[in-house]
Amino acid sequence: SAASDVYKRQVFSPDGQLFQVQYAFEAVNRGSATIAISGADCIVLAVEKNTVAKLQDPRTIRKIQRLDEHLMMTFAGLQADARVLIDKVRLECQSFRFNYEDAPAVEYIAKFTGETQQKYTQRGGVRPFGISTFITGFVDGNPALYQTEPSGAVGQWKASAIGKKSKELREFLEKKYADGMNQQTTMRLAIETLLEVVESEKNIELCMVKAGNVSEMVSQARIQAVVNEINSEREAREEEKRGGNR
Repeated sequence: SAASDVYKRQVFSPDGQLFQVQYAFEAVNRGSATIAISGADCIVLAVEKNTVAKLQDPRTIRKIQRLDEHLMMTFAGLQADARVLIDKVRLECQSFRFNYEDAPAVEYIAKFTGETQQKYTQRGGVRPFGISTFITGFVDGNPALYQTEPSGAVGQWKASAIGKKSKELREFLEKKYADGMNQQTTMRLAIETLLEVVESEKNIELCMVKAGNVSEMVSQARIQAVVNEINSEREAREEEKRGGNR
């Protein structure tokens, strides 16, 4: 019918894409830059920390969250959507433990997250989640990093970026990434990549995830030390170039 044709034109683009999913991806691309890198024995999550209002408690807007004892997540996109999705995933983690008396695998939770996001692209009365996520954990002592998207797509990555200028950041990672990096090198690459978009090191929040359910937020002093090292090396290279041009 004519009404049905009008509805289809409103929902689907000529190439078959869902408009609402495209809008959700746009929300992700406008979100703060978020990076995840897996090393030989660790995974580093690095996010661009937005300026917090003077009277606001910064603990209420953390972008790096724990899903379960052994699983961590970070995201780019709409904060409110992330809160709802994280609560759903946490509930599934607890339900899995209750039913099977075992911890859910990182792949299982990544696929559950993607499936939940996909469900919200095909129902009336709801809209897609305007976030992409990184979900991390360890499988037999080896780091595993998964990325989910508003469309429901799920993929395993060695390193990736979502949010603002994600394409440029991913290209930077492709040039710099190497297999088997240790914890210090992985952390340094995450900071160096994020410095491509953040105004200063004060806008970087970083979490180091290690085997044995160990995750630690890296202190500002440690981040500052790595930034100073990166800046010193850049200045030395520039000085060397200037000397060679004389």
